[in-house]
Amino acid sequence: MGQKGFYYNKNNCIGCKVCQVACKDINSLEVGTDFRCVEYIENGKYPNPKFYYISISCNHCESPACVPVCPVHALVKDEETGLVLHDEKTCIGCRACENACPYGSIKYIEAKGKIGKCNGCYQLVKKGEEPSCVAGCLTRTLHFGDIDKLEKEYKNAKPFENMGGTNPSFLIEE
Repeated sequence: MGQKGFYYNKNNCIGCKVCQVACKDINSLEVGTDFRCVEYIENGKYPNPKFYYISISCNHCESPACVPVCPVHALVKDEETGLVLHDEKTCIGCRACENACPYGSIKYIEAKGKIGKCNGCYQLVKKGEEPSCVAGCLTRTLHFGDIDKLEKEYKNAKPFENMGGTNPSFLIEE
């Protein structure tokens, strides 16, 4: 099984939110629901304050906490890509997966009474295309591909915080 994932260089991101809008557009999301979020982060103290943006979605974890808790198996890990996929037709909206995800990447969609999440633009990836967030990134800060290849190409990138032993497929260059 391969494992697809994201690489993000926080030094190059300008916070334009094109990735967030591209995701919202391809998923036809209503106002207030985002599967990819760009957040502004401040840290450091005077006289050395620092800030940066982070663009984050589902981390398509190697060992996702959301998949085993779904009572109807509406969440599955695709064997070919490693992406965590959601079957909206099967979903009963119990929100167990939302509560299990340590990253807050699963969103409850009130109007549907079900959850929704980033699927890595599976429909595009299967055709050999990039996810819409990556294709739309103005500064080419966001990349997608086999996580092993991304790790080799971006040697200074570090894996995103591993919460609950999930092993997220998300690399960040600082």
